[in-house]
Amino acid sequence: MIGKPRIRRRRLLVLPLSRLFPNMVTIGGLCCGLSAIRFALDSRFEIAVTLLVAAAIIDGMDGRIARFLNSASTFGAQLDSLSDFLCFGISPVIVLYMWRLHELKSIGWALVLFFAVCCALRLARFNTNLAEETREPWQAKFFVGVPSPAGAMLSLMPLVASFHGISFSDNVAFCAVWVPFIAILMASRIPTFAAKKIRIHHEWVLPIMLVCGLAMVLVLIEPWMMFTVCGLLYCATIPFSLRRYRKLAAVHKVIPSEASSPQ
Repeated sequence: MIGKPRIRRRRLLVLPLSRLFPNMVTIGGLCCGLSAIRFALDSRFEIAVTLLVAAAIIDGMDGRIARFLNSASTFGAQLDSLSDFLCFGISPVIVLYMWRLHELKSIGWALVLFFAVCCALRLARFNTNLAEETREPWQAKFFVGVPSPAGAMLSLMPLVASFHGISFSDNVAFCAVWVPFIAILMASRIPTFAAKKIRIHHEWVLPIMLVCGLAMVLVLIEPWMMFTVCGLLYCATIPFSLRRYRKLAAVHKVIPSEASSPQ
């Protein structure tokens, strides 16, 4: 008697929670970015900006959490990139459109599209060149262009400044100039400092910790003022980062056409 053929059952792949946790954090940031649009529709702009700030903080955490748990993956990297496009390429400019850009009608919507396209181009360039990393160690100290989270926060500065009653930031013409300016900075190849690569000498540790402590106190007391100040300080560092990059490029004799690199 011929026995029945044995049917092989596919074993389900069991993943530890540590492998999923970074992706769950990324999804949390994505939800914050999408919820910002919902509150902007209700004209609750302070909550919308707060959610976008939370999305930026989460974006800075999820990759580090993945590396700490040794659970980095291609899936996680792609999910993070899609989340970045929504949170920093779509949500901020939609919030600004609901706030002031809608007054420009078609021109305002064209600015929305321009900002989103610039962010998409930046992320596409980063993803395309990620596997073709040829940078020297000194080049890793710089981003190429303004990173998308920083660009999103900078784009919101006119809205945040209006929370203090600053009149010129509430002007739709100023907003119409500011938004494409930040979009161009994101898509550009201007080198900007990468904070995670900055090394601090031992003697500066205590003063910097004191300054950070003072900054945290000010954030609790005047969060929107500190948001504006931090944005202005970041903009002020761009000329210095360009100058520093050129000096290092001259020292290492980098050919200008080969000096560009992804974020």
